[in-house]
This record gives sequence, C-alpha cells and structure tokens, in this order.
Amino acid sequence: MAMVLDAFASYVQSMLTEMVTEEVHMLLGVGDEIDKMDVKLRDLKNFLADADRRNITDTSVQEWVAQLKRAMYEASDILDLCQLKAMERSPSTKDVGCFNPLLFCMRNPSHAHDIGTRIKALNKRLDTIKERSAAFSFINLGSYHDHNSKVQASHFGNKRRETSGVFDRSGVVGKKIEEDTRKLVEIMLTEKEGSTNNMVVAIVGVGGIGKTTLAQKVFNDETVKAEFDKTIWLSISKDFDEVELLRTIITLAGAVHRGEKALAVLQPILTTTLTGKKLFLVLDDVWSHGAWSDVLKTSLVNVVAHGTRVLVTTRDERVARGMKAVLPYHHVDKLQEEDAWLLLKKQIILSETDEREINMLKEIGVQIVAKCDGLPLAVKVMGGLLCQKDKKHREWEMVLDDSVWSNSGLPEELNHAVYLSYEDLSSSAKHCFLHYSLLPKTKVFASNQIVGMWISEGFLHGSSDDLEELGSKYYKELILRNLIEPNTNYVDQSVCNMHDVVRSFAQFLARDEALVAHSGETNIASKLSAHGFLRLSVESKASESEGLDWSSLQQQKTLRALISVGCINIKPGDSFVHFPSLRTLHIESAHVVVLLESLHELKHLRHLSLKNTDISSLPDSIGKMKLLQYISLKGCKQFVNLPHSLVKLGQLRYLNFSETSIEGIPKGFHALTNLRALLGFPAQVDGDWCSLEELGPLSQLKHLELDGLENITASSSAEKAKLADKVHLTHLSLNCGSILGDDGLIKEEDCVSEEEQQQIEQVFDELCPPPRLEYLDIRGYFGRRLPRWMMSSLDVSLKSLRILFIVDLACCTQLLGGLCQLPYLEYIQINRAPAIKRVGPEFLQLYHHHNPRPSQMVAAFPRLHELDFTGMVEWEEWEWEEQVQAFPVLHQLMLNSCKLKCLPPGLASQARALNKLIIYYVQGLISVENFPSLVELDLDENLDLERITNLPRLQKLTIEDCPKLKMLEGVPALQRLVLTDKDMETLPEYMGGINPSHLELHCSLALLASIAAGQSGPEWDKFSHVEHVKAYACEGENQKKWYVLYTADRYNLETNVSLSAFMSCGTLTSFEDTQTFESVFKMTRKTFSYICSLVMGPSMEDMNSYTFVDGRVMSLEDRVAIALKSLYSNEPRETLGSSVGVNDSTVLLVTEKFVDAVEDRAEHHLRWPDSSEMDKIKSRFEKIHNMHNCCGLICTTHIPFGPNCDLEKNESILVQLVIDPEMRFMDIWWGPISSMNQLGILHESHLFKECEKGAWLNGSKLEVALDGSEVGEYIIGDAGLPLLPWLLTPYQEEELSDSQAEFNRRHNAATTCAQKALARFKDTWKYLQGETSCPVNQKTLVTTIHACCYLHNIVIDMEDDAAMLSIEEPDDSDDDAVTSSAEEPEDLRQLANEDAVRARDMLSKYFLTTMSSESGASF
Repeated sequence: MAMVLDAFASYVQSMLTEMVTEEVHMLLGVGDEIDKMDVKLRDLKNFLADADRRNITDTSVQEWVAQLKRAMYEASDILDLCQLKAMERSPSTKDVGCFNPLLFCMRNPSHAHDIGTRIKALNKRLDTIKERSAAFSFINLGSYHDHNSKVQASHFGNKRRETSGVFDRSGVVGKKIEEDTRKLVEIMLTEKEGSTNNMVVAIVGVGGIGKTTLAQKVFNDETVKAEFDKTIWLSISKDFDEVELLRTIITLAGAVHRGEKALAVLQPILTTTLTGKKLFLVLDDVWSHGAWSDVLKTSLVNVVAHGTRVLVTTRDERVARGMKAVLPYHHVDKLQEEDAWLLLKKQIILSETDEREINMLKEIGVQIVAKCDGLPLAVKVMGGLLCQKDKKHREWEMVLDDSVWSNSGLPEELNHAVYLSYEDLSSSAKHCFLHYSLLPKTKVFASNQIVGMWISEGFLHGSSDDLEELGSKYYKELILRNLIEPNTNYVDQSVCNMHDVVRSFAQFLARDEALVAHSGETNIASKLSAHGFLRLSVESKASESEGLDWSSLQQQKTLRALISVGCINIKPGDSFVHFPSLRTLHIESAHVVVLLESLHELKHLRHLSLKNTDISSLPDSIGKMKLLQYISLKGCKQFVNLPHSLVKLGQLRYLNFSETSIEGIPKGFHALTNLRALLGFPAQVDGDWCSLEELGPLSQLKHLELDGLENITASSSAEKAKLADKVHLTHLSLNCGSILGDDGLIKEEDCVSEEEQQQIEQVFDELCPPPRLEYLDIRGYFGRRLPRWMMSSLDVSLKSLRILFIVDLACCTQLLGGLCQLPYLEYIQINRAPAIKRVGPEFLQLYHHHNPRPSQMVAAFPRLHELDFTGMVEWEEWEWEEQVQAFPVLHQLMLNSCKLKCLPPGLASQARALNKLIIYYVQGLISVENFPSLVELDLDENLDLERITNLPRLQKLTIEDCPKLKMLEGVPALQRLVLTDKDMETLPEYMGGINPSHLELHCSLALLASIAAGQSGPEWDKFSHVEHVKAYACEGENQKKWYVLYTADRYNLETNVSLSAFMSCGTLTSFEDTQTFESVFKMTRKTFSYICSLVMGPSMEDMNSYTFVDGRVMSLEDRVAIALKSLYSNEPRETLGSSVGVNDSTVLLVTEKFVDAVEDRAEHHLRWPDSSEMDKIKSRFEKIHNMHNCCGLICTTHIPFGPNCDLEKNESILVQLVIDPEMRFMDIWWGPISSMNQLGILHESHLFKECEKGAWLNGSKLEVALDGSEVGEYIIGDAGLPLLPWLLTPYQEEELSDSQAEFNRRHNAATTCAQKALARFKDTWKYLQGETSCPVNQKTLVTTIHACCYLHNIVIDMEDDAAMLSIEEPDDSDDDAVTSSAEEPEDLRQLANEDAVRARDMLSKYFLTTMSSESGASF
C-alpha cells in the first residue's frame, strides 16, 4: 500500500522526538544533524498533504515523492536499529525509551558511529529532495487536522458534484428500488406515534450505491408532491458556503434574497417565506451535519407546519446522528446480479438489434457486473466503457481480463465518487484504509488482528496506552463512512468486508508500493522480478505443487509487510534472511516449520501471525526479537511448547494461543505487563503453582480468554488471577472442555459428579470481571447454576455488558434472571443447553428488586437487539404472558434445534420491533402467526409446521423442507418467497392465494419440468401471476444445474430443460389401453412417469448417446422402459434387445445408467420412519395382526452373485430387510454370505447400532398392566435371531402357556407379511435371480439391489392397492429365505436378555387379556 506522506512523516518525527528526549543524538555526536533532520521534516510536512494528492495522478510529482518515501523508510529503519541495540544491552523489558544512552554508546562505539554516518548521509538526501520541491509549487495545506479541505489539488476533486431533484429513469432497474421508495414514502406520510416534532430521515451508503437516485424517486413521487406545500431539493457540497446555501433555498422556496450576504438578514427571509408551510426538504450528499444544524434548522424548525420532513443522503452515519435522524437509518443495498445486468444493458442498448446481440453476451456480461459488486455507479461506468467496444465476446472478455480498475487508472466518474470519501479521511486513517485493501478477501480478519497490524506498521500515533482504542476508532470510522461494511454473520462489527470497487480504488493508489496477487495469475513472477514492493499480499487456493515458490519472493528485499494465505512452496534452505526490513508477517494455512530457525533474523518484526500452520513450537531465539508486539498462533493444532525466552519480549501487546494444543505457560509470564490481549491462555496446575497466578500483574489487559478451567481444582487459584482488578478489561472468555456430544446431549463417558459441579461453580465465582466488561463468552461450563455475579441484576459486575455468549451449558436447568435489567445488553446467544426444558417468567424478572409495585415496572431487556437460542434440544415451553413487557427493541430472534410446541403470546404482543424471525429444526411447532412487525421469516426443516398466518408486514419468506405446511395466508406485503424442497413434486396449493413479486424455487426436476411447460403445464395457475420466478433443480453438487426463469410482464420463459427430448412419449410405451401398459410394466402410467422424472437429471447428460438399431434417438421413456424390462426379466440381454430393437450392449448400458440414477435420486423412498410415520405403522400392525406397538418385521435373504452362482460355495449377497405391514422396506443392510450369517449381519447393521443406543424404536410405549408396566417399541424376527428388548422372537419351549401360544400365533401371522414381501420382490425383479444376466461385480450388484428396493417401495407408495396384490403363498421350504435352521450353529444363539424376556412375557399376557375384545385378522 502507498505510504501517506503526512502520516509517515509524523511517525518518523515521533521517533526523532523520542531520541531527543533521551539525549541519544548528543551522545552519538550527531546532535546538529538530528536537529537538522527534524527541521527539514517539519518544513517538508507543510506541503506533504498536497504532494500526497498530486502524487495520485501527476506523473511529474511521482518520482520526487518516491525519493522522499525511500528516505523516510530508511530513517525509520535507522532509528529502529538504534532502539533495538539499546534494548539488547538493557535488562529492562519496559516500553520504548527505557534504555540508558550513555551506557549504550560506551559499549557500542562502532554502532554509534555507523548510525551517525547514516543520519548525515540521509540529511544530504533530504536537502536535495527539499531543493527539488520548489519546482512543483506545492501548496502549504498544513496538517490534515488543521485545514478545511477547501483546496482541491487533485483532479479527482476539481469539479463540484451537484445534483437536482430531476429524476433520470435510465439509472433505475429492478423491484428493490420500488420497494425502498414505497417504504420511504410511507415514512414521509406517516405520523410517528407519540411524536410532536418534525422528522429527519437518513439514507446512508457508500458513494455510488444509489442514494441520490432513491432520494429522487421519493422526491418525485406523486403522493409526496400532493401531501406537501413545498418540496425543495438542495445539493450540499462538501465545502458548502453558508450564505450561498441560504440564498439557494430562499430562491427555491419562491422568495428573493436581494443579494444579501449577512446570515442575520437571510435567515429571517427564509423564515418568513416558509412559515406555516408543510415542507419536504431533501439535503443530498451531506458531509457535515452543520448544513442543517447550524444554518437551516434554526430558520425552519419552529415555523414550518407539523408533518414537515427532511430527507438526507450521506456516506457517514455520524452525519445522520448529528442531524438526529430517526432510527433505523435506511441503508441502500447493492444491486442483485440480475438487476445489475439489466442496468448494464440499459447503458449499452440503442435498438432491438442491439438487445439481441447483447443478450448473447449475457454470460460474460454477468461476470463483468460481478466485478462491480452491486454498485450502480460502477455498473454505469462499465456500461460507458463497453459502449465504445464492439459487441463481440472477445472484446468484452478483454474488458473483463484487463483489470481496468487496478492497472490502467480508474474511470474519472468512479474516481470522484470514491476519492471524495478517501480525501476526507485524516492522514492516519488513510493509511489504515489503504492497508485494509491488502487483506485477502477469502479469509476472515477480525478487527483486533487488523488493528494489531496497524499498530505494528506505525500507522497509529499516540500514547502507547491508547493505541488499541485509537485503532478501534479508525476502524469504526471506516464503517461509518461506508468504506468497509460489517459482515452480519459476526457480532459487534468485528469482521467487515470491503466493497470490490472501493478495494480496487485503494489498490490503485497503492500500486507502486504494494502488490495483491493470487497464485492463479500468470504474471506474478514477472511483477515480482520487475519491481521491488514494500508490501505483498499473496493468496493461493492451489495445492502446494501448484502454489507460489517461496524463493520467488526472496528478491523482495525491501518488504515491510508480507501477508500469505494458502499453500506456498517452502523447501529446505528457504529462510527469512532476505527480508531485513519486515515489520508485519502473516502466514496462514501453510507449512512453515523450515523457516522458523531463521525467524530471529527479522529484527524489525512487530507482528507475527502463523495462523493454522504446522508449527509445534517457537524457537528459543524469539527472545531476541525485542520489537515484537503481536504474536498469533491461532489454529496451530500441533503447537505445544512455548519457549521461556518469550517472557523477555516486554513490547508484547497481543498473544493468541486459541485452538492450539499448548501444554504449558513458562513461569515468569507475569513479566509481560504490556499485554493488552491474551487469548487461549491455558489454565493448569503444577503442584502449588497455578498458571492463573501469572495473570495477576497483567493490569493492562483489555481482552482475555482462559481455556481449560476444568483443570483448576481450587477456587483460591482462580482468585489469584485478580480479574476484578483489571479495570481496562472489556472482553472476557471463560472456557471449559465441552462434555456435550454432537447431538447436544451429555456424552456418557463425560458425565460429571456433583462434587465436580460444585468445584467449577466455586472457580467461576472467583472469576468475577470488572464493571467495564462489555463482552462475555462462557463455554463448556458444567455447573448446575451460573456464577453468582451473573445471577443478580443488582450486581455491578455486568453493568456495561453488551454482548453475551453462553455455549455448551451442560447442566444448568434454567436461564438466569439477573440479565433482564442490564441497561446496555444488546446481544445474547445461548448455544446448546440440554438441561433446560422450560423458560419461565424468572427469565424476564419485571420488577425492581427493591420495589415490586406495578408503577415501577420496566420492560425486561430494554436494549436487546438480537436473541439466539440454538441447540436447546430438550426445550419445550416458553412462558411469557401477553401483558408482560419485554424486548421492546428486539430486532432479530433465532430458534434453532429445540422442541418448542408454540411461540409465547408475549413475543407477538410485546416484541413490537421484531423484524426478523429465524426458526430452524424446531420439533412440534405447528404455527407461526400474529406478528404485526415481522418483515422477514426464515424457516428450515420444521417438520410439524402446518400454517403461517396474519403477518401483515412480512416482505421476505424463506421456507426449506417444511413438508406439512399447507396454509399460508394473511401476508399482503409479501415481496419475495424462497421455497426449497428437493423432493417437491408439485407447487403448494397456497401459491394461488398469495401474490409475491419474486419467487425463488429449489425443487425436484420433475416439478421443474412441469413449470418449464409454461401455460400448457399443470403448475401454470399457481405461479403465472408472480412477476419474477427463478426455479432450479440440482444435479450433484451443482444446485442450479437446471433452471426456469419466468417474467410475467411481456411473457418471457427461459429454461435449459429440453421438454421435447425428455417428456415426449416413448416408442416402447405407446400402448392404447391402460391395462396393457400396466401388464407390461407392472405399474400404473402415473408411477412410470414419476420414475421418469426421478432419473431425468442424470439422463440429460447423455441424451443423444443411446439409439435404436435404426438410428433413432431414444427418449427418456424409452430408456426407462428398457431398463425396467431388463430388471423384470431373466432372459439373456440379446433376447431382450432384439425384442425392443436395440443392441444387447445398449440394454446393459441403459440399465446400469438407470440403476445408478435410481439409487442416487430415490433414496428418500427407503428410510427409517419419523415418529409420526411410525405411529401410523404401529396402528396398521395392530389393525392387521393385533401386534400392539410393533414397528416392523426383520428378515434376511440371499441374492445370487453372478449368473453362475454356486449357493453351496456361498457365492451370494446376504441382505437384511425391515418390512412394514404394507410390505414396504424400511431399512436395508447387506454383506457377503461367505463372511456373514444371519446373526452376524444383524450385529454389523446400522439398525442394531441405532436401536442399541436408543436412537431408533424410542417412541411411545404401550401400557400392558394395571400397575403401569410398559413395553417399548419393537420389531419381530424369527427364532434364528437373538431376543432383545427391541427385537422379539417366538417362544421355543416345547410346552407353551396360553399367553405364549397366543403370542406365537400372532407373531407367525405377522411374519407371513415378510415372506410375502420377499416373494413379491423376487418375483418382480427377476434380474436379481442370477439365472442369465445378474451383475458379476459386487458393487454393481449392491447398487442394483438398492435400486430394486427403492422401486419396490415407489410402486407401493404410488399405488394404494399395490400391497394387496395376489401373490402366491411362499413354500415353507423356500431356500431363498434365511430363517432359523438346524444348520445354525448352537453356539451362535444368544442368551436371552432379561429385559427382553420380561417385555415379551408382559406383552404375551397383554395379548391374551385382550383376545376377547379383538377379532382375529389375517393378512
């Protein structure tokens, strides 16, 4: 990145001042030279601001500026080395300036002479540079902090941007701007409840995002014009003149200013003109709130009519705040891809011919607009560029590849938009902004990492105590100015993104000093060899073999910052010795062990980050790197050893060991008193010593993360950490190892004792933070109660708390009530708390502790904006009465993975600011209704959800995998609906009753094909009224492989689903009567069509690959017909092929392709039932066989392995199936019969494992006796299987009691169902009998078995009476079925489980007692 001269001169001067203070310059014998340098730098500094501006575009200045920069960099290197040598001789580890200069010079005369010589030479260079400056006529602007920015030295800022209320429709596309306009117009026309004042409304966004266009739309709205007496548009320049501003508004208001120049005269004229008028005033592009607060407000606020509105557009939220604009401010969103493409087309299209040509270039056009990242101004600029090009793919490709943004200079219009924001920054903030553009886009850099880099580079000037706060201030300023945008996936704006156009601008400014490269670029090596850079950022997604070689970087000897992310080829012998000036080193996700032995060569290094690398330790020589301020080893899983020499690094401000395997902290760690942030600090005990003791003296800590607190056995050790005394501490993380498993429940092997729970409670009680704490994160805590300092709203420890995370709260049974009155609490996340089943009124604690009178009622959680309940897997009830006041400003609520049966009444009635509701994986929730303020609703896998009603303001609705949802109504404002269900075969009926403007659909290929049919398709009436439809079906990993794009206006439907090829009737299926078709294909035409739709996607890849012998291309139906015939038949392929007119090889290929597609696409037809489905199965077993609470039948059979299979040699596959009463297969498992028998396959099966651990057959129990005895869910099997609590086999005793005989009778009758299912299966899919053409490859055979099982279920699922088809009774001697046999070795029989014996006995007695009330039934 480019040095900002003014800022870096300040940095060098501060180093010189320090030397003067310590009298180092006198002792070196160069006092006069140091003084001269100081004077020269001060003189130069007077016009460095102007030089900075002109350097961007004035080539005559650039060489002079480059010389000055090199001189300054050398000065900082010299002063660094001076400090470093002094520190090496000093035993102290304190801050800069601690050394004794006299001692230093006496012991280092040669070094002192060398420094003096270098400073003298540098002074001569500065003389020459200063003399040359006269030729450029620089303007003395002084410090950026002292001037008013009225002189525009760069041509970027020469012309004043002035706007008007005249609306240009050429810049408007898409529905979003229409929605935003409606929203803002509504605000302008609506009286705010309880407000008597006139209202200021703010539109905020980065330059070029479309703020002015949106304001123009509102300004020109007919209802607005009709509502207000006067509408006035004022374009406010950055350096506005107060007199001219007043004259302009007086003229626009219809009065005459008479040439007056005094504010005292002009303001009364304005007041008189607008008294009693209802005014709509737009202030566009405001840079300072003074235009309103100091000039216009005093003349208007008390005289205009009630209902007056002021609409302001600005890049800076602080302007909106200064004008007291209403919250929330309106942020302009980026353009969506399709809208950006439409805007680009608008800039280029001149005729219908043009439009046809440009539509052919859409694919590359979309890539071009992607570079604009949704910024309308950037799209327009690109449109202007493309207007000058031929409408040919190659021409547009050259524009795409040319990197116009960063190599050849930015278009002036775009320069102006971004440069104005840049130019308004202070010199230090400019440095920070330019540095941000170097960070790789694909990796996450948190604010504390970025600020650490800024400190290390010397961008922040101030007291050593305040550098982090100063860096945070600049970081927030970049956000407020919309130069970086907070990533909403992270709390507290801790992670941001930089707009691509803004990033390109910054990289353009830094192009001579910094290179941002990607390993895939072809010209990196030439760039590195042609130019010496000061900062290098390299990002690689390639493997090591394809990555950049470390040796290619080593010629960059002037580097001051190196950021490398991803694979880089480091070989033995590579080292750091080639980077003597390096200040910042960030290497992430690479193998760097080879480099460590040379790490100490980086004498100037301040910032060391080796994130996610393979290091296991740091070299002991790190103790020599006295200037180190920042070390991060986050994510280095192999890291275990910390050298003792680390305690010598007294400059350290930041240490991060998070996500490492660090085993110990060296004693003496407490000497690092300069530390501001310490993350991943391991809590450990060694005899009488505890690592937490080392924290006591670290009084400067602002951010602390403690790991492994379960290792602390005495609360007294925790007390020695003295957290309460750390008055600067704002961020605290307290972590124990989690005892929860992947399912969110306590792992059996990690259960904790009551004593351990009490112990951890006492330890946490002693870790009470100071009152300044803003951020608290507790993870893995397993006490039964939370720490005492969290449980009372009167406790001052958390009075400043804003953000709270509690993760893996294993044993607490209720949420604490002490939080509800914390005055600044904005965000809460509770993630995984399995012991909480109920959230009661204590969570909302409505009354002050000392005075419970209703008059003292205060809404609970008065400032909470976002609440996230995730992974509370046993939570069933949330008690919050309708009248109980709470969450008055709650904006977003997430409910994820719980069993909440209904949403509490208080949520709908009291959370009146609730804008977004997210509900994922909530079992039992039936409805979402009656939320008056809700704008966005996001639903995913809520399997019981049936209705969504009465959400009057809902605009965006996302529904994914909610199969029971049948009712959607009362959503008049709905704009965007996203529906996702990959198995969806028809659009929901509720589509006809709603009217969204946008529908995005992710569905099955079958449904997509129906939509692609348009007006002739069965779905037309459900979606034709929607203005824009985007529908997709996936293929493998590609979620949008197949698509339909529909626009209602000027009917347009685009699709890549070839209906003519795929949906035409096949030659082989053209039967005139239904009976013949069903006889041939053993299924209805409806079922056949469904199977075609299932395999349609994979078939599209090779549509033209298969033909009849006469050359005709097979349709999809033909291919499915041949495959089904092949699977039904045991005839040789040659015979089958000749009967349908294809080659035998084609029969094989078509069949294999079909089988693969069915196995891949129809898996959902064979799965273990959910609880509601299982209830139906149990009911059916009871009705048919009187087997109460029975869930299935288990049986095994063998399938031959190849056409010449020898059963005696065990050449077959053994298959285990679980079957429901309608002969569907519920579960399948297999193994080679040569190494598996009936008992063995059971024990190996997924069924056995899931049932043994209680994940399956864990539903409702059957009460079988008056004493309340119960029997759980079970399946039944034959006598060759073991008797288990969930697997009941028949009694084998010779003498059976009546109850046992009755049990066996019912058991035997039900077992017949399995035999019939197997008989039907084998009779249908003769391909598996191995007589002629069964697969000879085991993998292919298993795939075929699965496919046939899926098809078996599909036929039953699609045809209600299929299960009742007449099938010949199986012969008891059928050797295909593997049942209890004399050949089964006796030693394989299992001893009956006592619980299983008891369960079977109770059930048999229950059967006997219920005989009289039940009529026998047979299958």
